[in-house]
Amino acid sequence: MITQAPKQITPRKLADYLEVISKAVFQIGISWRVVEAKWPGIREAFRGFDPAVVADFTEQELDSLAQDTRVIRNRRKLEGIVKNARTMLELEKQHRSFRAYLRSHGGFEATLKDLKKRFSFLGDMGGYYFLYVVGEDVPPHEEFGHNRQRQS
Repeated sequence: MITQAPKQITPRKLADYLEVISKAVFQIGISWRVVEAKWPGIREAFRGFDPAVVADFTEQELDSLAQDTRVIRNRRKLEGIVKNARTMLELEKQHRSFRAYLRSHGGFEATLKDLKKRFSFLGDMGGYYFLYVVGEDVPPHEEFGHNRQRQS
């Protein structure tokens, strides 16, 4: 369990968004401390999360990543990150910027719903984490968690 809020960033390029969403993907079902400890190696293996580069990863490159001890070697998550890079590139093209895409939904709940639909391995908490870290408007964490418990 994370005891302090994650550090927020001001995304300057699409790679910043891909890195944050990828961290959310890797944190699913894994200790955030493990993810943090491996993050420098993951960043290196994913070539700085340049979406154009990641989107073009081949099956052979994914095979190599699945054997690379620097990363969390979950093949489905690795494939999901490649798919997410492709999705980001397409959304950036459609909306002229990824930030414009994020702000095109009219509010947090609609944005979260669309993110979960479009991006691999992104659920409620991962989507909330992603939006929070990249500086988008999110409800207070306590309110978000309380609303999710009521919906269950």
